[in-house]
Amino acid sequence: MFRTLRLDPVLIQAVIAGALSFAHLHDLAAAAGQDGWKAWAYPVSVDLLLVAAWRRMRSDTGNRDAWLWFGIALIASLGANVATAGLLDMSDVPDWLRILVAGWPALAFLGGTLLAHTPNTKPDPAPTPEPEPVVDLVVERASEPAPELPPTEPTSVDAEPESAPQEEVPELVSSVPAVSVPPALLAHAQKIADTHRSQTGSPIDAETLRTRLGLPATLADSIALQIT
Repeated sequence: MFRTLRLDPVLIQAVIAGALSFAHLHDLAAAAGQDGWKAWAYPVSVDLLLVAAWRRMRSDTGNRDAWLWFGIALIASLGANVATAGLLDMSDVPDWLRILVAGWPALAFLGGTLLAHTPNTKPDPAPTPEPEPVVDLVVERASEPAPELPPTEPTSVDAEPESAPQEEVPELVSSVPAVSVPPALLAHAQKIADTHRSQTGSPIDAETLRTRLGLPATLADSIALQIT
């Protein structure tokens, strides 16, 4: 399928303005003594400088040289349009205008060279900072402190009767008097006894329990009887 040709009004206006400016520059160059193919080269030179300056302005908006040469080429084009509008006697061109027309090729060459070889002053974009590596923090949990033991108060032990019966009593019961033990202390002693059994394979004795708990011998013996 053929694409529909769509005429852009701006493009049409640009073609008309370029053609008229081209013709005016040719007529002015011919009136200034540049006959033949030289008169046709002048409008091409002006338009090329105008386009080169415009392209440099778009790529580097802060380049003042591009604005300068764009203004020079624009003045040359507008000057030719005004001069050929009847304000200038084309049969008797003044000497200063002949000098300008004759020196234009060197000026246009200088401007085109500077626009083509001047480095781009546009600052490079700032580099994107690399994200910092994420370091996994390993937090070691401190071991739970041992539960504080409530202070133990000395307990009164019932005095033995004056006359002990002559009956045979088991050794553990007769050697350890009955002492009341706080539940928290008993639970802590049970944990110590379980740990000792898992490490040694044998039950903990009263002496070792007393050393671990730092209790009187009587209280330690009573606790040893109540733990498994």
